[in-house]
Order: sequence, then structure tokens, then C-alpha cells
Amino acid sequence: MLQPTVASLMLNQLEAWGVQRIYGVVGDAILGLMDAIGKQKSIQFIAVKHESVAAMMASAEAKLTGNIGVCAATMGPGLGNLLNGLGDAYLDKAPVLAITGQAPTTKIGTDYKQYIDQQEFIKPLALYTSLATHPDSISDLLVKAIHTSVSQGAVSHLSVPKDLFTMQTKAKVIEKPLVIKGVPSLNESQNIKEISNIMNNAKHPMILCGDGAINSTNLITNLSLAWGAGILVSLGAKGYFDHSTKTLLGGIGQGGNPYAKELFENSDVVLLVGDTWWPEGYVPKNALVIQIDMTEENIGKGIPVKYGVVGMAEEILPEIIKAIPQERKNENWLDKIMKAKEKWNKDNEKERTRNDQPLHPARIVRAIEENVNEDAILSIDTGDVTVWMNRNFQPTNQTFLFSGKWRTMGFGLPGALAAKLIYPDKQVVAVVGDGGIEMTLADLLTAVRYELDITVIIFNNHALQMEKDKMIVGGYEQEGVGLTNPNFATIAEACGWKGYNISSENELNQVISEAISVSSPTLISIDTAAIVHPETKS
Repeated sequence: MLQPTVASLMLNQLEAWGVQRIYGVVGDAILGLMDAIGKQKSIQFIAVKHESVAAMMASAEAKLTGNIGVCAATMGPGLGNLLNGLGDAYLDKAPVLAITGQAPTTKIGTDYKQYIDQQEFIKPLALYTSLATHPDSISDLLVKAIHTSVSQGAVSHLSVPKDLFTMQTKAKVIEKPLVIKGVPSLNESQNIKEISNIMNNAKHPMILCGDGAINSTNLITNLSLAWGAGILVSLGAKGYFDHSTKTLLGGIGQGGNPYAKELFENSDVVLLVGDTWWPEGYVPKNALVIQIDMTEENIGKGIPVKYGVVGMAEEILPEIIKAIPQERKNENWLDKIMKAKEKWNKDNEKERTRNDQPLHPARIVRAIEENVNEDAILSIDTGDVTVWMNRNFQPTNQTFLFSGKWRTMGFGLPGALAAKLIYPDKQVVAVVGDGGIEMTLADLLTAVRYELDITVIIFNNHALQMEKDKMIVGGYEQEGVGLTNPNFATIAEACGWKGYNISSENELNQVISEAISVSSPTLISIDTAAIVHPETKS
């Protein structure tokens, strides 16, 4: 029996660890891999128009599932184009594996076309990177790369010489181990007792939730009511709590609840649940901070923490709650929380019902909110659209997908494409700015190629509005921020989508509702007022 090629064994190894798709662009140095992909049915190759989109889609898959996302590209410029999406995965700690071709084994280190030391090239972003030099090492290298990514929330990378893909290998598939997670009872821990004492003595408590709070929202809600704490959320956790949650104050930072800023600054104890970031200018002045996070590396990273508890929030919180013997609510503090919530709700609703022409961003957000499913996936691009969605969208149970710390423009469409591939029965909507969509416009064709029923909603204000806002507030000349836009609906139609243009409020809800209900890709371009966001800083 013939031994498998390196490329075919790679696919078997990836399949054994749960990989279902690889995002990429075909190039000369990975032709052997593409040949192997074409000869099997287990792993789907998603051919996109630009490698940065492939890496962003892999990052989006990793964020949505917690599993490894995989992208592939040719050597040199292929890897160079992957870097933007890999930067997103790197800073948001999404487990992503990049596989790239490399010069043939006899040409490594020479003046061969497109050759570069790819391990040095990717080093700032990849926790693990290696060059395959022998066909029999391929399983060990792949498993080390995947394990590094998944266990540490990191980017890994493997370069494979062009000729190595088609060589035969004696390597065998290494099966994925079954990992059983759990924590021992914590209620006897002296540290938990100290944490409960701090919490019991708190007069002005607050809870700040991030991505890691996804499976503990009910526990957090119950704790906030018993403890008398307000709940703030980062954008990643925005969809975890229903807007009607009694103690939910909303988002933090620009686009969040502006009346929560003073409360947060004056808090004396803050409980961080799965959150590693808070914005400068909104932080507590003298609070003791308790942090719960799955990863020890995240404890105290960027935030001064008194106590860190490593583990899943849904397992840690019951132990903390049990250690609090009674309700310790400060009714005066709770009253301030409720007043801040009520005042912001009134202001927000007034903003969301404006009938400006062109349409106010907040009014568009409200229309999106009124027409998407309660469990929709919303892929939010980076820019002005991000802060308006954070400010005005009142969630039920939607999932927000976005570029967190890397904050790359152009993420909205790739994120939506990946989300629909992973969850074909979910409603998926990309909310983007005109500047962001113009960076990835070619991949409208990817949705058509793979029959992905998504909706793209464009805030069309003919500007890089967030940068324009900063220029206005800072007194800078507004150079380079104006956009020359096409008719996006016409381009969408040319790509096989159904396109819509909206210019007035009386069209808004009807068109969004119709577009979302169409069983094919749809794009809506909305004439949007160039409003300076109220919390803009230069």
C-alpha cells in the first residue's frame, strides 16, 4: 500500500482535530495541498478574493466556536496578506492556524522568487511557527501548532516547502485527546473567603463583563441583585444580557452609557467576569478589583487586580455566591444605578427616534434592532458604526462578532461569511461603514459562490467618519477622510446579490425587514447623516 502524501496526511490530521474548513487563496507554493483538498470531501476549502479576508474568517470562526480556525496561502505575499487577519486573532486571542507554502527544499535560503524567512516574518503575531523540513515530522508539527493555538488562545503557523506537500510520509494521525474540565469546590478556600469579605463590605459595587461571561449571565444577574451592583458590558458581551435586565447599565466607554461613567469611577469594588479591558478615562479611582478568567495569563493584564480567580465563570461564581452569607445591598447606591439606567434609556430613546435627513445613525440602529432575530449573529465592522451600535442597540440575545483589540476595518463582511458557514440556520447580518465594506467588497462574490444568505447593512455617510470626527474635535484639517463611493446596491446586483438603497425613514423598517427575509445575499445602503459621535475625543 502506498504511503500517504504529506498534504493528504495534513488533511487527515486536521480532520481528526475537528477542522471542517480552510479559508484561503490558491497560489503556486500550495498547489500540492490544493490537489489533496480536491481529492477528499471532509474538509471544505473556502476560496476568497484576498488572503486578509481568509485570515479574518478563520479568526471569526475561532471566536464563534472556540475551536481552531484555519487559513492557507502561498509563500511570501500570500503570508503578507494574511497578517492583518492574523493580527486580529493575535490580539483577540482567537486560536488560528495559518498554513503557508514555502520555496522548494532545495531553494530555501536562496534568491528564489518570493522567498523570505517566514518564521521571522510572522514572529510578532505567532506564538508558534515552524518550517517543515522532513515529511515524517508533519503530524507532530501540526499537532504542536494546533495545541498551542487552542490551549493558549494564540496564532500558530506552519510553512511547508512546495515539494514537501507531494512527498510520501510514514507519519500517522495523532488523535485528539478527550479533555474533561472541572474545578474542585472552592467554598473552603481561604482566598474565596477573603474575596467574599471584600464583596460583603462593598458600598459601591460594580460588575464588568466581557466575552468570558457568556455562560454565566443568569448567575451574574442574580449576584448583581443580591449584591446591589450595576452591570457594565464590553462590546463582546453586549448581546449576553437582555436590555430589560434590571441592573444592566449598558456598555462601557465610547458608545456606552455616559451616566455610568461617574458610577464606575466611584465604585469601591469591581468584579471582572471574563473581561481584560476597560477604557482610559472611565476607570474606577480607588476600587479593589476581583477578576475571574479562564486563562491565568489574563489576570491583571492591563488592569490592576487585587484577586484573580482562574476558571470558568459558570463554575467559579456559584462558589463566590455561596460564600456571601446574606444580601448586602446599599439601597442608596442601587437607587443611583437605577436612575442612571432610567436617564440613559430616556435619552437613548429620544436619540433613536430622530427623523433627520439623511438618517441619524441611532435611528438606523433602532431599525436594525427591531428587525433582527433575538438570536441573530451581528458582525460589526470597525469605525463609526461600532460606537453607534454600542451606544444605541438594545440587545435581547444576539451575538456580536467584531475585531476587538486589533480593530481592523473590513472585518464585518468576512465575519458574516464565516458565521453563516458555521451556523447556516442562524440569521447573520453584517453592519458596516462605507469605508470598511470598500476594503473587502470583492468578497461579495464569496457569498454568491457558497450560497450564503447574509445581509449587509451599510452606513453610507461618504466619509471615514470616526477619523473625521476626531479631526473635527481636535481642530485638524479634514484631509483624506472623504470617500468617493459607488452605488453599492448596483455593485451588489452585479455580483448576484439583491441590492437596496434607503434615503428616507419611511423606507427603513420595510426594506430592512424585506432584505433580511430574502433567501439570498442582500445588501442595503442607507444614506446616513455625518453626525459627530457625542463622546468623540481627538
